[in-house]
Amino acid sequence: MQFICRYGTPDGHVMTQVETGADAAAVRRDLERKGYYIFEIRQKGLPFRLSLPFAGKKRIPADEFLAFNQEIAALLKAGLPLLQALDLMLERMEDPRLRTVLTEIRDRVRTGEELSEAFASFGELFPPLYPAILKAGERSGELEGVIRRFIRYLRLVISARKRVISALVYPAVLVGLSVGMLIILSIYVVPKFSQFYADLDAELPLVTQITLGVSFWLRDHIIWLVLGLIGLFLGGNAWSQTESGKQTIDRWRLKLPLVGPIFHQFALSEFCRSLGTLLTGGIPLVAAFDVAVDAISNTYISSKVGPASDRVREGQAFYEALENTEVFPRIAIDMIKVGEATGSLDEMLGSISDYFDDRIETRVQRLLALVEPLLLVIMGTIVAMILISIYLPMFTAFSQVGA
Repeated sequence: MQFICRYGTPDGHVMTQVETGADAAAVRRDLERKGYYIFEIRQKGLPFRLSLPFAGKKRIPADEFLAFNQEIAALLKAGLPLLQALDLMLERMEDPRLRTVLTEIRDRVRTGEELSEAFASFGELFPPLYPAILKAGERSGELEGVIRRFIRYLRLVISARKRVISALVYPAVLVGLSVGMLIILSIYVVPKFSQFYADLDAELPLVTQITLGVSFWLRDHIIWLVLGLIGLFLGGNAWSQTESGKQTIDRWRLKLPLVGPIFHQFALSEFCRSLGTLLTGGIPLVAAFDVAVDAISNTYISSKVGPASDRVREGQAFYEALENTEVFPRIAIDMIKVGEATGSLDEMLGSISDYFDDRIETRVQRLLALVEPLLLVIMGTIVAMILISIYLPMFTAFSQVGA
């Protein structure tokens, strides 16, 4: 049988080759005897995951995956064998997608495949560093320990994302309500005054003419406008799924005023925390570097950081390779340099990610302190202009009658 193998060589290169063997376990043993570090082994041909009813969908939600790891870590700590722990997990599993995937993983482990390789076969559903973390635990015999380290990592990531999202909920609701109110005023309220204005038989102020023109245009073209927005959204979404589209959008995000630095620091935090977690698990720097780059959600930052891996393989100091990417701030480079010199790079990377998370939270709070009153002023001004444009002709007409 032929298997597609992805492994790291002793000199730090990551290779993908086709190997022949009786089964996946035999191929793995043969490669490990040669000193290779195995990332993934799967049978050549159509991978099973493409035949799953959930193929092509998004990753397992982080909260559900966190709960899964907490339970399996507890079962392993209690002394249960891995297969028995997976069986117990399946008995209580309620999520249909996770249950389907976990059933296949359990069956693969039962046939002799390692847990890390089984999870790697469904890489699009799980965090990219998870199989590497499991591999480190399998090689060191501390699977339960590395899973607990991953749990701490996932908790920090979830906490950082929830803080940012919760901070942005109020401005998003405020904008949505304001836009909805403006649409109702423009489409339903303002046009009803047109007949009244006609009865006045007076020249309308310019602001009223503009407001009525915009309102009538929106009322007459609302269907085409909605269809156009839907088409634009669908087309943009399809383009954003392409490699060039992802990089372009991610590059634009970094250039946005006020929020661009937040996206930048969040991507660097993802890289540093992922790399620190992998190094703590005992994975070599070069192999961990490649996995950590894949964990960066911003594809533009990932494309800038990725080439540094080759420079590290060639013997360049890690901090110098990152410095050449020109995406890391000076303070992060200096901290990495100290961590590399003192042999505490994993701890220093964790400190850097904490530093970025604190900066992100501070920036978000400052941004909200600026945006919330600014939104209120802008929306209030627009509503006031609409009301003035509605009532100004009446005030003018009444003043003329009084005169």
